[in-house]
Amino acid sequence: MENSIQEKTVTAITSDALLEDWQGHRRLTRRVIEAFPEKDLFEFSIGGMRPFSELAMEMIMMAGPGIEGVATKKWKQFGEGTEISKPKTREEILKLWDEATEKIDKLWPTIPAGRFQEVEAAFGQYENPIYATILYFIDNEIHHRGQGYVYLRALGIEPPYFWER
Repeated sequence: MENSIQEKTVTAITSDALLEDWQGHRRLTRRVIEAFPEKDLFEFSIGGMRPFSELAMEMIMMAGPGIEGVATKKWKQFGEGTEISKPKTREEILKLWDEATEKIDKLWPTIPAGRFQEVEAAFGQYENPIYATILYFIDNEIHHRGQGYVYLRALGIEPPYFWER
């Protein structure tokens, strides 16, 4: 008798759960942006790191165009087509943040399940399966939010609890 090994596909996380995880991180990062005093959001820096306003803009420029690339399979170079005037206030950053969040919510349901396994070069540079690209977007945000936590603590401000997403 011949043994037959059947390959099974097991889903470790659903698309909806991945979206909720990402949006939970985005809600928390938004609260970090809100916690900064206006001046320090744009000027405060430690050890040559960029001010948090610049880190937030990097996250915005990754999330909105990133979800477009994931949903449409049409990737621009990072930063291409996102030439917006540099925000000068926290409210302008939060508006851009919210617009990117809405874009994620709008485009996410259009992504077919099989798309997450497809390999593409995000922003024409980073070749990975789409699920890994999305995880990179989340990892990048967590990394920069950690910098924001350091800044807030150095400013004597208690940052939001990281587990309250």
